[in-house]
Amino acid sequence: MPFFDLPLDELQRYTPTRNEPADFDAFWQTTLVEARQHPLDARFEPIKTGLALVESFDVTFRGFGGQPIKGWLNLPRARQGQLPCVVEFIGYGGGRGLAQDWLFWAAAGYAHFIMDMRGQGSSWSRGDTPDSEPEGSNPHYPGFMTRGILDPKTYYYRRVFTDAVRAVEAARSHTAVDKNRVAVTGGSQGGGITLAAAGLAEVQASMPDVPFLCHFRRATQIVATYPYTEISNFCKIHRDKVETVFQNLAYFDGLNFAARAKSPTLFSVGLMDDICPPSTVYAAYNHYAGPKQIRTYEYNNHEGGANFQTVEKLKFLHALWK
Repeated sequence: MPFFDLPLDELQRYTPTRNEPADFDAFWQTTLVEARQHPLDARFEPIKTGLALVESFDVTFRGFGGQPIKGWLNLPRARQGQLPCVVEFIGYGGGRGLAQDWLFWAAAGYAHFIMDMRGQGSSWSRGDTPDSEPEGSNPHYPGFMTRGILDPKTYYYRRVFTDAVRAVEAARSHTAVDKNRVAVTGGSQGGGITLAAAGLAEVQASMPDVPFLCHFRRATQIVATYPYTEISNFCKIHRDKVETVFQNLAYFDGLNFAARAKSPTLFSVGLMDDICPPSTVYAAYNHYAGPKQIRTYEYNNHEGGANFQTVEKLKFLHALWK
């Protein structure tokens, strides 16, 4: 894949005007107040994994609408005192899989909380959480990007982002977790959710990798790859709804969450990424309000830094908390 987006020096300066609804903060405040009317009811059930060094728990907590959301919590068996915690969100189409799939952070001495993705988990990794779609949700293009898109109150990611905030709260409720050292992370869709959580929840660090769900309109105009193409195809059919679509997506744009996030952050971007274009990632990064760093992988596509970036994230958290 050749370079197709802005040159790096322009990306580093690219700070587009944010399309932000006047009631953005009120919308999310109301959403979270409604969610917190339901008890969090975070439950951690020990499970047998056959692993000698990692202790695993099957997690259930109450997310949007009080609906049960699944997850995993992995802890190092050999631990003293409360641990810093990494809360992780999953890429598009994936689910929580098995507890044995998520060993890195526990091996590094961290608590690791993995949130399942409602309605997803059948493309590349198994999920266990259904999505309760609200009545009146509009017809949508196959996938998740246009579910309920004609009203921000019914849009799919309103439920997901609320789940993410509640996941942070659930992680912080466990006795093994240090409430003052909680980081959020994820790649692609998980990176976009990371930005939402950083802007809405009480976290002390964020690490979005090649984040999706940022600068929607530009993304749909410069790439023809999924999942952004789900939005393009919806607009192709619903020609009279284009402006409504992008007005509603502004409530879920990572740029607007980044502008509210104050915790230290470490981004990553691939300059040949035709799934989450570099300019959409840099737009979020350049609007990020807290202390920030970014790792740029010049010849990589949507895989970004992969394990190289995992090492960078470990160094980043060690510098913050060790």
